[in-house]
Amino acid sequence: MSVTFKGIVPALITPMTPAEDVDEAGLRTLIERLIGAGVHALFVLGTNGEFIALSEEEKLRVATIAVDQAHGRVPVIAGTGAYATRDVIELNGKMQETGVDAVSVITPYFNGATQQELFAHYERIARGTSLPVMLYTIPAKAGITLNVDTVRRLSEIPNIRGIKDSGGDFDRLLQLINLRRDDFAVFTGTDSMILWTLIAGGDGAVAATTNAVPSVVMSIWNKFQSGDIESARQAQESLRALRDAFALGTMPVVLKTAAMMLGMPAGPARSPAQPLDDAARERLAKAIAVYPRVEQRSALTN
Repeated sequence: MSVTFKGIVPALITPMTPAEDVDEAGLRTLIERLIGAGVHALFVLGTNGEFIALSEEEKLRVATIAVDQAHGRVPVIAGTGAYATRDVIELNGKMQETGVDAVSVITPYFNGATQQELFAHYERIARGTSLPVMLYTIPAKAGITLNVDTVRRLSEIPNIRGIKDSGGDFDRLLQLINLRRDDFAVFTGTDSMILWTLIAGGDGAVAATTNAVPSVVMSIWNKFQSGDIESARQAQESLRALRDAFALGTMPVVLKTAAMMLGMPAGPARSPAQPLDDAARERLAKAIAVYPRVEQRSALTN
C-alpha cells in the first residue's frame, strides 16, 4: 500500500487480558471500531501501546494482527524504536515481513545522544529499510529530542517521510511545519493541539485519545475539513476532560481505564503500572461522563 502520512492516526493501546497477555480479540475489535470511525491509519506499538513493556515476539504479533485486521483498508505504522541503531534496523526488517506499511522510530532514550549521533542513528535506519520512516520525538519520556535543524537534515533523506512531535511546544511545532513538503509530513502527538496544528498547516495528529473517544477526535478533523472551525474548536475543547484526567495515573493506565469505561476494549496496563485506586476511578468516571459510550459491535470484518 502506498502510504500518505495525513489525517487522524490513533496511537493504539495494546489490549491485554487480566493476566497481562496481549488480547488478540480485543485488538481486532479495537481496530475494527477505529476504522469504522474513519481513521486514516493505525499506529501500533507506540508509547501508549506499551512498546517498552513488550517482547520482540509480542511486537511482531501485534503488528501481524493489525495488518491482518486492517486488510488493506488503512495503512499500518509500527513503532520500532530502541536505543541501539542495529536493533531498530533488525526489527524493521522483521516488521517489513509482517506487511506493515511504515515504521515510526522514537529517539534513543535514557542515554542522551548528541544531535550528530541522532542524525547518524536515523540515517542508518533509513538506509537500512525500504519502508517509509516517521521520526518520533517525546522528550518528556525519552529525555532527548531532535532539534529543528536535525529534523531538516533528516527530512532530505528520501524515505524519512514525516515526524510525530509529542513535545507540546507549539512554537517548535510551527517551525517543524515550515519544513513540511508533499513528501514530509508533520504531525502533532499532543492531542490538545490537534486543531491548532491543522490551522497552522500541519498534516494531522497521532492521537492516543482516539482509543477512547474516536468520534470526538474524528469530529475535529471532519469539521475542520468542512470549514466549520467553530464546531472543530468545540470538539477540540471537549478533549480537555480526558486529557486532564491523564494525571490520575501512570501512562497508559488512565487511557485504558477510560477506554473500557466508554465501551472500548483495553484491559490492564502491564506491570509495574498499576490499576487506578477507587478514588481515582471515581474521579475519572466523573470526568468522562461528558462523552458518549461507544456503540458495542460484536461482528468483525476480516
